[in-house]
Amino acid sequence: MKIDLKVAEIMTKNVVSADIAQSLPDIINIFRKHKIRHVPVLDGKNIIGIISRTDINRLTFGALFENNEPSEEPILEMLSISQVMSSNPRSVSPDDTLKKVAKIFAEEEFHALPVVEEGKLKGIITTTDLIRQMLSNES
Repeated sequence: MKIDLKVAEIMTKNVVSADIAQSLPDIINIFRKHKIRHVPVLDGKNIIGIISRTDINRLTFGALFENNEPSEEPILEMLSISQVMSSNPRSVSPDDTLKKVAKIFAEEEFHALPVVEEGKLKGIITTTDLIRQMLSNES
């Protein structure tokens, strides 16, 4: 893998995001519909958080993603996205290198980082993106 590549070269540009006003059941539907694990949370155009399947699984004991009937649904109705998301998430710039991202993933145990420029969400980069990049260079 070329560790000097820029984040912009491999990030997901068409990011599925959520608005802070949406409900947790809305977020679950986003995860299911798009088959993703991380959703940046926006207030207008500004990123204010990120929510993951793991965050939801902690509340539901994993039942929602195993197609079980959620007995925890009242919990999801009582909580807001802001109570469950990671606020002020660590982010990277489109011009940062894959080496920097890999270091953050390894040292800080994140699995996804919003890609932000001038406070605006430009993309998302995940451990899966790095693995795909590494495998694409394998010969």
